[in-house]
This record gives sequence, structure tokens and C-alpha cells, in this order.
Amino acid sequence: MTGSMSTAPTIPAVFDDVVERTPDAPFLVTNERTWTYREVADAADSLARSLNTIGVSRGDRIAIAAPNGPEWILTLIAATRLSATVVALNVLYRERELDFMLNESGASVLICSDRTRDFDFARFLERFRNRLPGVKHFVFLGDGGFSTSRTWNHLITAAPKTKQQWAPVHPMTPAFLLYTSGTTGAPKGAMLTHASILASARAQAQHLGHTADDAFLAHMPMNHVGGLTCTVVAALTIGARLILVPEFHPQHSLEAMLTHRATVCLGVPTMYQLMMAHPKFADSDRSAVGTCVVGGANLEPALGARVAEAFPTARLANLYGLSETSGGAVISGTGDDLDTLITTLGVPVGDTEVRVIDGDGHDVAPGDDGELLISGSITAAGYWQRPDATAATFGDDGWVRTGDIVAQRDDGHLVLRGRRKEMYVRGGYSVYPAEIENLLTSHLHVTAAAVIGIPDYSFGEAGLAYVSVDEPVDVEELYELCRTKLAPYKQPEEITILDRLPTTPTGKINKSELRRRHAVPVRL
Repeated sequence: MTGSMSTAPTIPAVFDDVVERTPDAPFLVTNERTWTYREVADAADSLARSLNTIGVSRGDRIAIAAPNGPEWILTLIAATRLSATVVALNVLYRERELDFMLNESGASVLICSDRTRDFDFARFLERFRNRLPGVKHFVFLGDGGFSTSRTWNHLITAAPKTKQQWAPVHPMTPAFLLYTSGTTGAPKGAMLTHASILASARAQAQHLGHTADDAFLAHMPMNHVGGLTCTVVAALTIGARLILVPEFHPQHSLEAMLTHRATVCLGVPTMYQLMMAHPKFADSDRSAVGTCVVGGANLEPALGARVAEAFPTARLANLYGLSETSGGAVISGTGDDLDTLITTLGVPVGDTEVRVIDGDGHDVAPGDDGELLISGSITAAGYWQRPDATAATFGDDGWVRTGDIVAQRDDGHLVLRGRRKEMYVRGGYSVYPAEIENLLTSHLHVTAAAVIGIPDYSFGEAGLAYVSVDEPVDVEELYELCRTKLAPYKQPEEITILDRLPTTPTGKINKSELRRRHAVPVRL
């Protein structure tokens, strides 16, 4: 089955189009069962009727904090059919994040695991609900709960039996609120519209040649554009399958990839590192994988080469995108050789346009460094109830300020230099951590690297490097590598080897956690 990409303007319209064309095609694959598109449609319609019965209507917000599972997909389809907005939360969020995001978003319904790992959500929310006055309905996926809460099964089975005709959804309606990480302040809820998220998903599917025969490994969290747009919605636009992995674990992801013959694997660099390091990886049959997409963080050249070698039958692609661009905006070009793949972000896809500007807002010459700006139908509609932040990032000219420093080659490929906010100035010279991190991971036994700048008495700011290794390494080798390959002002003052670098819930290296270790400036 090859199928075709739906051109419908909203998520429920896209879904209905696929159901009409291929109702019996497999859609959701778990270890327990496989759901067809028709089965998902029937369950999602029941959920929509039930949510409507408890008062959910156009413009309302429905929050979900749950593992990657059928419930997440059903909520996505049901909520968007009602012209409601899904507030996508990470199941690892706790008191601070839940307090801020649920109250700021004004969510009236929270669909949530009753327990995850060793955390009892039901017990926590029973005590915490007085701080969430806007949440009128708590729905738990398991059997836990409290006197006024509901269970997921009850919500589904209690739906009115009479079919309902839903009002058309406007393409510019916010389909999702995705909260940014908030590393420089309070998190901001990016408003991804039906139009913007479909534009990004379709551009990716077309650029990478996805078809209805594909099976996407869905192991990235769905509160992240990597899990939502680049996986779920990209698969939906072409009627493909989703292999659901509740949360990333190298063994579970690898087993799901092999058992269900995944053809598309998307993950951040650390996810690939951990899977490739698993004892079962070397002898596994990975021949079904036809596309490996690496996104969400800088793809270090050494890791890119390892991924290409580990998946010899797959097309390797770098993907660059933000919550503010609803998903992928720049992807490796068709026919890029390995050197281009591992040294550039790629080229703009779909109708995406890019500019590279200097500090005064002027376009820089090809090859010169500047801040990357992005425009096109993929851009989100701003931040929820944050007009000042919206103006600062989205402006009034249609260009999203990414905060990333890049250079654009003559052939249109973009080269990442680093985050503007991660850049530090040592002795008057600008230093971009990505350059140093790429060098450190070129060492045979360095598996990951993170460089941060901290206040320093002598130079204003100093660079500290943290690395993880797969075999013991003399740190002096790393100092020598930097002395040999880097200008003196770029060489980190300290290099520390850790058993494991801290990561965020989406698998990115958590540089905020590394910075918190250094309340006192380094003296040289």
C-alpha cells in the first residue's frame, strides 16, 4: 500500500480522509494489539461525544500528561474535532511545571496517568487540585483516582450512543499548546495551529519520501515537536503506521523497532547513542529501517558517521526545527553525501524561507555567521497569552527569531554555529559551544559533550566542558586535543568526565543543570 498525502486543511479532516480511503489499514501498533484507522476513528468519536457531554467545546483546553499510547492519539483526534486545544504535557512533569502550565493554559480537563514509575499522580493531584481551580475534570488512565475524578474507561463507555455532527474546524485554530523548556525564564506555550503543524508535517513527509507503507517508531515524547509533528502528524498525513513505545528506553525502543519492523526512526542524538550501545544492537537485523532522522540537538559529526554506519540501509537526515516552527523547518537535502549530512543542518523544506542577519538586522553575506530567521506557513501563531514574548520572537514581519547562530553556504545548506544564548564571550572573543563539542566527540571514546560558559574574574566568561565516555580516558588527552585543534580563547578552562551527562525529559543534554553546579565563578 502506498497511499497518498492528504491535503485536507485540519487534523480531523486529514484523519477522516485517511479513514475513508483505507479504513482497515493498521494505524497504532502496541505490544498488546494493532488498531486500524477505523477502530481509532470509532473510539475517538466516542471520546469526543463524552468530552462534549462534560462541557468541552470550541476554544477549550484539554491537557494530557501520559505515556505514548493510544489514549494520547485518541485525545488528539477527539479534542481537535471539537475545536479544542490540546495542552501537551510531559508525563515526567511534577509540581512546579504542572502548577504553572495548567493554570496559565486555563485547561478545564486533565487526562493523566494514575501512576508512572514510582510517582502516584492520583494521590498527588488529590492533594494538589485546590491549586488548580480551572481544572474541572480529572481523568485517570488507570483505576486510581479520588471521589470526583473519572477513569478513562468510564469516559469512553459513558459516551452518548447517538452520532453527532461536528462543526467545521478553522485551520488557524490552535491545535496544540507546546510549552518551551523555559531555560531562560518561565516556559512559554507555543500555539501550533492546524495549518502550521500540517504544513511542517507535510513538508517533512514529502521531502523525505514517507509513504503509507512506512512504520514510524514513536518513542519521542508527544509534548515535543519531534514526537508530535515529526512522528505522529507526519505519519497521519500519509496514512502510515505508528509503533508506540510508552517512553524511550534503549532496550524497549530497539525491541519495538525490530519486532514491528520500523522503517522510520527519529530521535535526538542521545537516543541513538544509547540504542547503539545496547548489547543486542550489534547482532540485530536493522534492514527494515529506511530513514534515520536525527533532530532536537546538534548532530556531532562523529555521531553522525556512527549512525550512518550502524544503519547502512537507511537514509540519514538531520532535522532542525522548533516549537515555534511547529516541527521540522530545515532537513538534509536529497542526495547529500555523508560529509554534508554531518556538517550541515540541511536546506529549508516546503515553503519555508530563511534569512541570516547580523546584530543590526541586516542580511549577512553567504558564509558569514548570523542569527537564523524563519518564515512560512509552518510558523506557530505566537505564545499563549504572552504578547511581549510573542512580539520579541515572532515580531510583526512574519519572521521567527530562532536565537541560533548559523552560516548559509552558497548551495543553500545551513551550518549551525551554536545557540546565541549559549554563546559566551571570553576575553572579548565570541565562543560557540557546538564547535568545541564536535571536536571533543571526535575522540574515539567520548560519547557526548557539553560546553557551558560561566562568569570568570579574568576573562569575563570561561568555558567548562563535560564529557561522557564509553571507556576510561585520560583527561589530558582531551586537553591536548583542544590545544591542537582550537584557538587559545576557545579552549575550555576545565574538562570534566562524568558517568552520564544530565538530560531533559526530551533527551537533550541539560545544560541548565550543569550551570547550576557553578554558583561561584572560576578563578584561574
